[in-house]
Amino acid sequence: MELKVTSYEIDPNGVATVRFNRPGRGNSWTTRMNAEYRWLMHRADTDPAVKVIVVTGAGRQFCVGADFEALGFYAEGDKDYVASVDPTPFAQPGYGVRSEYDHELVWHWGLSKPVIAAINGACAGIAMAIASFCDLRYAAAGAKFTTATARLGLPAEYGLAWVLPRLMGVTHAVDVLMTGRVFVAEEAQRMGLLNDVYPAEEFEQRVANVARSIARSVSPRSALATKRQIYAELMELDVGACVEHSKRLIGDAMRQDDYKEGVAALTEKRAPRFRGLAAATGSGA
Repeated sequence: MELKVTSYEIDPNGVATVRFNRPGRGNSWTTRMNAEYRWLMHRADTDPAVKVIVVTGAGRQFCVGADFEALGFYAEGDKDYVASVDPTPFAQPGYGVRSEYDHELVWHWGLSKPVIAAINGACAGIAMAIASFCDLRYAAAGAKFTTATARLGLPAEYGLAWVLPRLMGVTHAVDVLMTGRVFVAEEAQRMGLLNDVYPAEEFEQRVANVARSIARSVSPRSALATKRQIYAELMELDVGACVEHSKRLIGDAMRQDDYKEGVAALTEKRAPRFRGLAAATGSGA
């Protein structure tokens, strides 16, 4: 696919960076960007060389939400919004793991690699949902956030009414969704939305350090199993079943080479040399 509104790169450590790339328009979201983003995420997830995926924005903003021209389009006349944003023709990253994940943006949970949202600047509207469905979230100091929809006469979008209460609690989710107010990264961290906030001038390097640390020291098989556990168990009501399932997973993992390598590395006080996910599992999934 020709990339017009995104960019993609992989570093020698196995960290892939997917970048929203419309800096003159605040990296605002369009149908084209959705198509490219899904295609790139599928590419990264199925590439054995990739161990971690970082999602960020070009320039000084992450993504300011839907393109303003698109908002104006729907304000004129009786447009069928659902039909107009149908992603069926696009790549289907993360699909096929669980039926609950086979939906717009929830597909992030079906990916086999850890995904980091590197929120380098303004994050609004649908970008809040994109970041929320990533696995880890870091922001530059002072970056501004807003769910925006309440001030546009719209309900919470793209699963935010489901995911935000689970990330930041009902009290904070009601606040940011019902008011549509602007809040900054430091408050977002206090509310539990972010893993950390870094100085803007150090942001890219600090996030890269996190991603490279995961790529170098974490077993890809372990990362995948843990990711599958976390999101599946969000939907599980029986905590005992989760405990028993984790025991079975541990038993299986202890028969794998990554476990043996992890123990050897700890004993020998050296960095582990884990194999890539494809080598460990026989597939990219």
